[in-house]
Amino acid sequence: MSSERQRSRLRTRNLFRTVIKRTLKKPEKLTVSEWAEKYRVLGENSHFKGKWSNDITPYLVGIMDAFTDPYIQEINFCKSTQVGGTEAMLNMLGWIIMSDPSPVMIVYPTDELAKEISTERIQPSLSRTPEIKEKYFDKTSKDLQLKYQGMSILLRGSNSPSKLASFSIKYLFFDEIDKMEGASKKEASPYNLAKERTRTYIYSKKIYTCSTPTIKTNYVWQIHENADEQKNYFVPCPHCGEYIILRFKQIKFPDNKELENSEKASQAIYVCQECGCLISNKDKISMLRKGEWRTVRKKGVGKARKVSFWLNALYSRFLTWEEIVLEFLDSKDDPEKLQNFVNSWLAETWEDTKLKTSKDLVMDRQTNVPQFVVPSWAKILTGGVDVQMGYVYWTIRAWGNWITSQNIAHGQAFSLNEVEQIMNMEYQKESGEKMIVNLALIDSGFDTDNVYDFCANNSDWALPAKGSSRPMQTHYNMSTVNKTGSKGYGITLVIVDGGKYKDMIAGRMHKENGQGSWMVYQGCDEDYAEQVTSEHKVNVKNGKKTQQVWQKKTSHADNHYLDAEVYAMAAADTLGVRTFHLLEDVKPPIKESKEQYAPEESWIKANENWI
Repeated sequence: MSSERQRSRLRTRNLFRTVIKRTLKKPEKLTVSEWAEKYRVLGENSHFKGKWSNDITPYLVGIMDAFTDPYIQEINFCKSTQVGGTEAMLNMLGWIIMSDPSPVMIVYPTDELAKEISTERIQPSLSRTPEIKEKYFDKTSKDLQLKYQGMSILLRGSNSPSKLASFSIKYLFFDEIDKMEGASKKEASPYNLAKERTRTYIYSKKIYTCSTPTIKTNYVWQIHENADEQKNYFVPCPHCGEYIILRFKQIKFPDNKELENSEKASQAIYVCQECGCLISNKDKISMLRKGEWRTVRKKGVGKARKVSFWLNALYSRFLTWEEIVLEFLDSKDDPEKLQNFVNSWLAETWEDTKLKTSKDLVMDRQTNVPQFVVPSWAKILTGGVDVQMGYVYWTIRAWGNWITSQNIAHGQAFSLNEVEQIMNMEYQKESGEKMIVNLALIDSGFDTDNVYDFCANNSDWALPAKGSSRPMQTHYNMSTVNKTGSKGYGITLVIVDGGKYKDMIAGRMHKENGQGSWMVYQGCDEDYAEQVTSEHKVNVKNGKKTQQVWQKKTSHADNHYLDAEVYAMAAADTLGVRTFHLLEDVKPPIKESKEQYAPEESWIKANENWI
């Protein structure tokens, strides 16, 4: 045998041994944080390029290592921006590729964002680790499907429900989950659809959710609230040694109106809530490295399956007390900016507290007047009707001076004919005086033709109404039905700015029972109370503009009674309810009677006894 042939066989044997050895090699038993320090390489755009160091963001260690805890299946990170939530996810991905190749799905708010992050963040980050790069199948991979030896990473947008329901997944990630759309009435939420893909891996699945919070009823905060265990990062005070949670209220700065915001912020200092000593920015790095995750709330007994971690911007080593205070001072007078500060810096949920409503608030507005009885102060009754497919919701409200009002009855009917009977009934005051509904506005947004016909036949008490698609200058406008061929052609159509009336309802709901309050009858049911408080006011971006709008607190909440009450208030508005108290104070002028001379009167007086 020639020497060349022997060398060829030797090379083949060595290659075979290398492949077998690599194939049969047991994966290293590393936690995610250990893997990151050994293998992760950061790029030029990172604050600290080169090898990953857990000392830079020590609070991420506990979150990453929860991923390799065999008992924990769901990990939630409710956080401020720029504290490393995505970096922790990238370390988890690297660990999976090298230690447990399995199907992975990452869900983003949109397909476009998923593609952008795949090309600009995920692929470059993973490729910097040589051990991962050699496992990557470049030719068969796509931006939304990255293929590695023994596994694939699928990237999906939550706006494509069909794409979330087609693969079996062991590792599921949601990045910025609060920016995803909610569930529609026709299908489950993107979160639940994606979670269904992990059912095959009953005991070994891992679900990681990560986001800055928005509102209390959105994903990340709901997951945080429903977790088996909630954890906060405690750091030791450099003076007293007590472990504390960093809170914004502990940062003190001057409240001198004569100072510029930058001058106030420059004097910001953290005051320890335990000993009152001053903590400077230079103390933070040491505090973070000695910090630890501690459970602040736990449900049940035993080891938790669902764990949630919470962290605000005060823990970021890249932000000073001065920068945080300056951001607050520059934001506090602008609702949009303030919401961003609360969500993205404090990692807290946003609510417009001035207009916050709840079921309990409605139940507190009960009077001692029972259902179907009209309060003694009432001057008119109005109705509101919300029309739905197959049924309608109605309400009747009494109105008095200073826009004082009380619901006297509400309910659900199967047709407008039933509503006609209800609105034409006589309702009795406590004194015995009888009243009827003066005017009812009926929603014409659904089943428009039938509503127009109905209002035309009941024009003495009913008018069609329609919610405005955009904010108006006034609360309502009077228009005309111009639908040719309709029985209602030419009748008045009331265009209603629902947002303005919801503001009024929420504001007056906060008033104690009495003058100017929005009240309900004694024994009011909870379903009604839940529906009239089913919405809250939040900031919504539309292009470059941000507006405060009323939205449902949860995607499946019913708000029919709220819409009916909006129409009832609009009906009262058209009847002049705002000026009732003025009309009562105005008295008609008293004309003085002046005696005028009449010749016949003197003749009659002179001859009074002539008969």
